[in-house]
Amino acid sequence: MNFIHALVLGIVEGITEFLPISSTAHMIIAGKLMALPETDFLKTFEIFIQLGAILSVVVLYWKRIWQNFSLIWKLAAAFIPTAIIGLLMYKIVKSFLMESLPVIGAALLVGGIVLIVFEKWYAKKRPAEAKNNELSLDKITYKQAVILGVAQSFAIIPGVSRSAATIIGGLALGINRRTIVEFSFLLAIPTMLAASALDLYKSPGALHGGHTGLLAIGFIAAFITAILGIKFFVKYIQKNDFKGFGWYRIALGALVLLAILL
Repeated sequence: MNFIHALVLGIVEGITEFLPISSTAHMIIAGKLMALPETDFLKTFEIFIQLGAILSVVVLYWKRIWQNFSLIWKLAAAFIPTAIIGLLMYKIVKSFLMESLPVIGAALLVGGIVLIVFEKWYAKKRPAEAKNNELSLDKITYKQAVILGVAQSFAIIPGVSRSAATIIGGLALGINRRTIVEFSFLLAIPTMLAASALDLYKSPGALHGGHTGLLAIGFIAAFITAILGIKFFVKYIQKNDFKGFGWYRIALGALVLLAILL
C-alpha cells in the first residue's frame, strides 16, 4: 500500500460510512480494484480509518452529546447487543466474511431490495410520521435503543450497512427520518471505537512505525470527507427517501456478482 492507496481508501470511507450503502463493502471493493494484497495491515487499516469518520460526528455533535446525559446512556444501551454479537462473531467475520466478494455482492443486492420494499411499505405510514416529527433524540426510549442496537448488529455481515440497518429499524419503530439518521451517526461512535480497539488488540503486529504515515493520510481523508457526507445526508433526507440508495446497492451488488461469474 502507498499514500495514494491510503488517500483513496480514506475518501471512500468518509463518503460512505454514514450513507446506507456499506462503507466496508466499498473499501473492500476499492482495495480489490487497486489490487491491494489482503494483508492483516489492510484489514486493520480499513477499520482504523473509520475512527476519522467517527471523529467527524464528535466534532459536529459534541454539544448535543455532552449536554444530554440521558442520550449517552441510551447510546450505551443500544451498543450492548452490538458488542455482544460482535464479540461472538469476530473470528468468523475476520477470517471468512471480511474479504468475501460473493457475500458482499449478495448483501449489497439483497440490502438494496430490502430498502426499496421497505420504503414502499413505509410510504403508507408517512402521515403517521408527520405527526411524530417532534420526536427528538432525547425522546427515544431505552427499549427502542436496545432494538436499534440489535438492528445495527446485522451490519457485522460485510455489505449490509450499519447505517441502513439502524435507520430501517428506527423507521419501523416510528422514529422520524432525521432523528433516526442522527441517532445512527451517534451510535457509530461507541460501535466503531470498540471495533477498532478490538481489532488492534487482536492484531497488534499489523501496526508498526512504518505504517504511521499511511494511517494518518487515511484518517485525515476519512475525517474531512465524512463531515461533507454527514451534511449532505442530513440535507438529502429532508426531501428524499432511501430508494435511490436501494437502486444503487442493487446495481453495485449485481456488478460485483457478475464480475465474479466472469
